[in-house]
Amino acid sequence: MKINFNLYYRFCSFLSILLLLPSCNSKEKIDSAKNNYSTWTSYLGGPDRNHFSTLSQITPENVGKLKLAWSYQAPDTGQMQMNPIIVDSILYGVTAALRVVALNASTGQEIWRFGDSLPLQLSTSRGVSFWGKDDDKRILFSKGSDLYALNALTGKPIATFGNRGKIDLRSGMPKSAKDKFVISNTPGTIFEDMIFMPLRLSEDVGSAPGNIMAFNVITGALEWVFHTIPHPGEEGYGTWEDPNSYKSELVGAANNWAGMAVDQEEAILYVPTGSAAPDFYGGKRKGSNLYANCLLALNARTGKRIWHFQFTHHDVWDRDPPAPPNLITVERGGKRIAAVAQVTKQGFVYVFDRKTGEPLFDIEEVPVPTTSTLEGEVVWATQPIPVKPKAFARYSTTLTEDNVSPYAENPDSLRQIITKSDKRMYAPPSLDPVLLLPGYDGAAEWGGAGADPKEGILYVNSNEMAWILQMKANDSTAPRLPFGEAVYHKYCVNCHQKDRQGLEVSGFPSLLGIQERLSKEAIESIISNGKGMMTGFPQISDAEKKGLLAFLLEQQDKFEITEGVPLSKPYPLPYKHGGYHKFLDKNGLPAISPPWGTLHAIDLNTGEYIWSIPFGETPMLKEKGFPITGSENYGGPLITKNGLLFIGATKDGYFRAFDKHTGKLLWEYELPAPAFATPAMYEVEGKQYIAVACGGEKLGTKKGNQIVAFALE
Repeated sequence: MKINFNLYYRFCSFLSILLLLPSCNSKEKIDSAKNNYSTWTSYLGGPDRNHFSTLSQITPENVGKLKLAWSYQAPDTGQMQMNPIIVDSILYGVTAALRVVALNASTGQEIWRFGDSLPLQLSTSRGVSFWGKDDDKRILFSKGSDLYALNALTGKPIATFGNRGKIDLRSGMPKSAKDKFVISNTPGTIFEDMIFMPLRLSEDVGSAPGNIMAFNVITGALEWVFHTIPHPGEEGYGTWEDPNSYKSELVGAANNWAGMAVDQEEAILYVPTGSAAPDFYGGKRKGSNLYANCLLALNARTGKRIWHFQFTHHDVWDRDPPAPPNLITVERGGKRIAAVAQVTKQGFVYVFDRKTGEPLFDIEEVPVPTTSTLEGEVVWATQPIPVKPKAFARYSTTLTEDNVSPYAENPDSLRQIITKSDKRMYAPPSLDPVLLLPGYDGAAEWGGAGADPKEGILYVNSNEMAWILQMKANDSTAPRLPFGEAVYHKYCVNCHQKDRQGLEVSGFPSLLGIQERLSKEAIESIISNGKGMMTGFPQISDAEKKGLLAFLLEQQDKFEITEGVPLSKPYPLPYKHGGYHKFLDKNGLPAISPPWGTLHAIDLNTGEYIWSIPFGETPMLKEKGFPITGSENYGGPLITKNGLLFIGATKDGYFRAFDKHTGKLLWEYELPAPAFATPAMYEVEGKQYIAVACGGEKLGTKKGNQIVAFALE
């Protein structure tokens, strides 16, 4: 008898996978289109993005008995912002170098790993998406500009999806976007047989347009496109003074990068959109700029607009919504209303009727400063501010000399900055400093808000970090620099500084001695693909890339370039953003008085706060006996029906459980590295777990590479 060794090998491989799989109770078999809050099969717990679970084995009374159940060490280290998903007792996540891992959700044992054969990218990913129908179960995951469909049991690409298992996310964009920076950090949203993909694009001149695109999960084909920069004949086209804005080489973005929510029953997709590009100077994109900085309600099957609301008109502060909205139910006058709530960088919560877009709390168009000192800039005269709830973060308008940190050793110089800076709300960017509070990263951030969806209670963590916003003139008379240094000044100097020492406290590392930390290939990958806060520059010429590498590696003397090869194009705007500078004291701590991080429970039925507390600690001050200061935090909370709120997120590296009704701390655990990510809750064979990714690295913290899970003994 002849043996077909190919079939035999495939059978044995599949059998070995089955042996690693945990047993699956029938109740754990899921329909990817529904969410009963007892599973965690999609990003942030479900398509409504509420971070909510009805699992009840862990209670406020026994949470103090939580122990580490298992940990998984990834093959690479660094930021892991991902929120795991759990399907049929398998946990799926993404490592710091964009490898997809499938783990036994009860033991943490690796079942399969995808990405080892691909060029590794040191980027960030917030997770994967799952789609399933009968025996066809798929994990959808993005790396660079590619979207992959993987077999959920084997990790192998689905050959019939697109081009042998992947599609290019730029396939729904104009040809001009072919070589532009287009990636996705956030998992796509699944509806029926479609996936809607968030996109991260450049924020400067030359950005791709931020089209909202739907792809077929089975074939990879493009299903529909919504133009966030409207084309001629489309509603909103007239909100851009330049009729050619939709095809301009200077203008772009208005993309969704933060993720979306979908109402499965009503087939409505809710899309928060980003700022128009270029970010901080709008002289080339005059107008209110629809549909940038909006919440869009689209027909999920066709992409047609149902309603929209714009949070910031003609944004020149990077005030785009940072997280998916929450689909909740609120009560008004005894009537239950399906609502959608959007948190913002400004610290506001906007609440709308989900079907009509009618605001459920009054929103006032408030006059703001209109005089810009930047030639060609025309700022918008009003901005929409909700009457309720009040902002969950402080504003720069409230800062006085008395608000300098009591722990600062250089208070006099900090008071001078507060006195001299423009602190008006929505003060136009200027050549003089503007004190931006909440800062660039916002009060709310990409971790988003958790919610008790049926009770209408929102839980949101907030940063209290002021930044300095300052523009600089584009000086074309500057002395000619060596080629590689000139490339550095064009693309890198704003963040990494002229001396290449960076701004570690603001998240921009020093590039001095980079050759001792990273290989030439890794540096080249970061230049093209980006890393963390940094967008990539795939559009730069080969000559520019070689020159930049030579400068960074301190090998300019060995670098020869043909006479007359110029920089690809001179910077076309009269002003540049002056870089990202946190307002810090001499010890690198926030220069304003605490709290520096907060956590809130807001009743969206009434618009009133239930509680607010400082969130996180500063170890160097705690050791000296000072009160809780709060700390910077990234990543969202997890809410349980029976009264718990779990959250990592803080710079101090703890994982904590609070009483969701009072804000009282019930339990904390020091993680192997800070968890700048949102946890996930699930159950396997009657045992409840909570898992979180601990990647660290951000905010100058130590690097980590673990996914950890907790359970009761």
